[in-house]
Amino acid sequence: MADWLTKQSRQYAEQVIGSGGYPHLSRMMVQAETPHVADRFDRLFARSLEHVLTGSRPSGTRHLAILRSTLKLELISERCAVMTATTLDPRRWWALGAMSISLIVIGLDLTVLNVALPTLATDLKASTSQLQWFANAYTLVLASLLLPAGLLGDRFGPKRLMLGALVVFGLASAACAFANSPGQLIAARAALGVGSAFLIPLSMSLLNLLFAPAERQRAMTIWLMANSIGIPLGPLLGGWLLDHYRWGSIFLINLPLVAIGLVAVALLIPSMAGHRSRRIDVPGIVLTAAGLVSLTYGFIAPGEHGWGSAWALGGIVVGVVFLTVFWAWARRTADPLIDLKLFKSAGFTWGTVLATLASFALVGLLFVLPQLFQAVQGADAFQAGLRLLPIIGGMLIGAKVAERLLERAGARVTVVIGFSLMLAGLVIGAFTKVGDGYGVTAIWVSLVGVSIGFTLPPMNGLALAALPLERSGSGSALIQASRQVGGTLGVAILGTVLNAAYRSHLDVSGLPPAAADVARDSASAAIAIGSPGLTRSAQAAFVHGMDVTLWVCSGLAVVSIGLALGFLPRRTRVADEQVVTIDA
Repeated sequence: MADWLTKQSRQYAEQVIGSGGYPHLSRMMVQAETPHVADRFDRLFARSLEHVLTGSRPSGTRHLAILRSTLKLELISERCAVMTATTLDPRRWWALGAMSISLIVIGLDLTVLNVALPTLATDLKASTSQLQWFANAYTLVLASLLLPAGLLGDRFGPKRLMLGALVVFGLASAACAFANSPGQLIAARAALGVGSAFLIPLSMSLLNLLFAPAERQRAMTIWLMANSIGIPLGPLLGGWLLDHYRWGSIFLINLPLVAIGLVAVALLIPSMAGHRSRRIDVPGIVLTAAGLVSLTYGFIAPGEHGWGSAWALGGIVVGVVFLTVFWAWARRTADPLIDLKLFKSAGFTWGTVLATLASFALVGLLFVLPQLFQAVQGADAFQAGLRLLPIIGGMLIGAKVAERLLERAGARVTVVIGFSLMLAGLVIGAFTKVGDGYGVTAIWVSLVGVSIGFTLPPMNGLALAALPLERSGSGSALIQASRQVGGTLGVAILGTVLNAAYRSHLDVSGLPPAAADVARDSASAAIAIGSPGLTRSAQAAFVHGMDVTLWVCSGLAVVSIGLALGFLPRRTRVADEQVVTIDA
């Protein structure tokens, strides 16, 4: 009888604790708002289970029934206590506005630097390698800190860390503006990466913590638009500032937005208790940081050293090794940096994968379009920024339509339509000719923008919905780290395809060897030589390279359609527990 009772008790305890009982109702909520309920539950369960396991009550079977009934009642009372104490914070949409302001500076900083590179090369006497490291320093630091930042957000709460990240971002922006050497600017750009690594995943985790499931998709759309709006604004503001002020002004424009973000986050985002009981997985942090940095650098290095170089191949191999070791470590340790159980959720796994693929295509498009506008269509940096606006407009329209379609048809249908629109837009773009005006380009660019609105918000929302509340930070960081690696890989692969196709069609006959090498670097460099014949050849070669690149992206869209049809759930099941309380 004792063995049978012990087995039954343990099975029931496992059922209650492990499969959606107490912790799945969000222990964070109970500890933050109703600690007396949590303490009472813990004492009751420990005392009752001890009675059952030791047989200190005369009727084990009867007490097991009492235990089950009592536990059920306690779980019900806990849920009631949580739900009565829980009301969605009325400031949550204002809080989302505060997060959006914080995120605009990140998108702005990603593109404004590109406009200033020629000026930086002259004023700071920066070499080509140093110009590349102005971007690489930011990217590598961002890749290394995303996952630890998410973990720290879960442990200590996101608000204070977001405030600290904004301060770091503001100070780093000022340091960039007043840098006197390439080394100083590289260090300051790395510090910008620190601020971004905290702001991106922690702001995303707040969507899971602040909003009810029915509101989360709309909040995700706004969050993504805030991430994206800075992309066309960077060339617009950067080009105007460089025409009128010193190059440091392109970084100083971050400071007013950072100041507004600090005030907004301090006043509008509520404080939330973290999970201090979570252990910090130091080996996991080291392994993932080393792996992501190595992998990211392996994808960056071909731009400087080529794909066959030791830097590129070595970085990729070392990165894969570190991440493989981490995977083995995470399977053995009790509280890993990344909960591998997340990958058992089809929503999380395929939401993350498909969001990464959509990011791959988007980053590739943003890589080729400014060059098309400037080298072929004759636009300056300001005009190129204006011509990117249809992407943002398309995203807004697509996200709004997808939000309604998602409720009626589900994630699978919505995302398949999105990638089908992407395929259509990319195929149209792949037939671009040198003589085509911007009107033709605007049509297919807008169509791709609509497709991004159909895919990125639903996929991010699907992945986010699968996260337990106590892992919102680390789970969001994992989603963003995947997108970061996917975007870096997109630039590396699509840049290689573009360059190979461009060089194969460029006619440099009759040019001195030095001039031919310059012309092969890029279409802009070839046009700068000033030869009318070379300019025509470079423009035709670039358009050919872009067409090939868009065909590659089209193939990726076809693969994405197949994955969505094969693995996405028809309907997204939203758990009723996903409502949290927050401290005022």
